[in-house]
Amino acid sequence: MALDVQRKRRKRLSMTSLIDVIFLLLLFFMLTSTFSKFGEIEFSTAAIGGAETDQVIRFIKLDADRILVDGSPVSLAQVAQKLGTAKSQTALISLSPHATSQQLIDLLAALASVEQLRTQVLG
Repeated sequence: MALDVQRKRRKRLSMTSLIDVIFLLLLFFMLTSTFSKFGEIEFSTAAIGGAETDQVIRFIKLDADRILVDGSPVSLAQVAQKLGTAKSQTALISLSPHATSQQLIDLLAALASVEQLRTQVLG
């Protein structure tokens, strides 16, 4: 005596919902890691206008492998010390074509500790 047993066929698993979940997780982690290291650097570009007479103007040249403050080479850690604590200073920053944007950000972050210093990046 043979029994007629029908087997139910299982549907194939859909990979679409699994891929959607993985994509959403990836997107979430990318966004949270991006905003956790947010910083702000303020700088201005050079403009035409009258200069104040009691201001000390310092010239900083940023190259790929060195920093020159008023013509003398200094390290990034010594830039703030080299500028000193004059009452009103303006630092004109000249970039060489080989300087990277990260080097400029590092320099501006080091200059942020100097009080009453205005920075202008020359174009």
